[in-house]
Amino acid sequence: MAMIQASFLSDCLNRRVHFNAILPVDPKEPGEFRPPLKTAYLLHGYIGSCDDWFTRHTLGYLSLRNNLAIILPNAENHFYVDDMQRCDLYGEFIGRELVEFTRSVFPLSDAREDTIIGGISMGGYGSLRNGIKYSDVFGYIVAISPAIILNEFKSPDSPQSIPDTTLGFFESVFGDIETANERDVDIFWLSEKKKEAGDEFPDIYIACGSNDKLVFENRRFHKRLTELGVPHVYKESPGTHDELFFDPHLMEGFERIDLDRAPVLQNPFWTD
Repeated sequence: MAMIQASFLSDCLNRRVHFNAILPVDPKEPGEFRPPLKTAYLLHGYIGSCDDWFTRHTLGYLSLRNNLAIILPNAENHFYVDDMQRCDLYGEFIGRELVEFTRSVFPLSDAREDTIIGGISMGGYGSLRNGIKYSDVFGYIVAISPAIILNEFKSPDSPQSIPDTTLGFFESVFGDIETANERDVDIFWLSEKKKEAGDEFPDIYIACGSNDKLVFENRRFHKRLTELGVPHVYKESPGTHDELFFDPHLMEGFERIDLDRAPVLQNPFWTD
């Protein structure tokens, strides 16, 4: 595989932004590279960066196994939403600008059914929010332990799933928390509006550990999608908020997608 570090001047973020890319180039099998490539945009978690993914050897397997390009953007701690006051449009950057730029420089398919968005924790929330909002761009969502946290400050008894954060921090990201449930930072509200509009949803896979503090809001979102009649897969199994849960469920989410698989490779995280 080829691991690439790149940057470009973003109109959405008004500065030069950095992202990483993994391409399924195998020097031992040069003929196996078959463009245009299906593409996965994978979003990192809170206090993370796009460089975190390079420590996960599962991504190299995922790329080569599926002839899949993987794009790894940065979002700092902004939850992949638009900050209109500071003109930091992280959501539009993920849902439009980054997709358009990477398609212009790499041999990527521009088909919706070939375009995946996924992520872990904060990135899991970002993949749900932007996958649903930009459903004309993304055909699949793979959300692992998504940080669905807008209701944490609604009740003083709610457990704090992200340590060392405050109401001020949340409001700097999402805006007024009291009105957040009426805007597209709330994936419940966003899903309802998409359903009312008759828009097609991406194929959605969500997984969360039963011992994860985030599981309660994940269950509630699963219930709401079911009530709305939105097809999706919700997987809950023993585990907490760590790599031991993240990695195998990320792979499981991708196993559901119709990709160009190479049967000669063996998945180290997958058992029948």
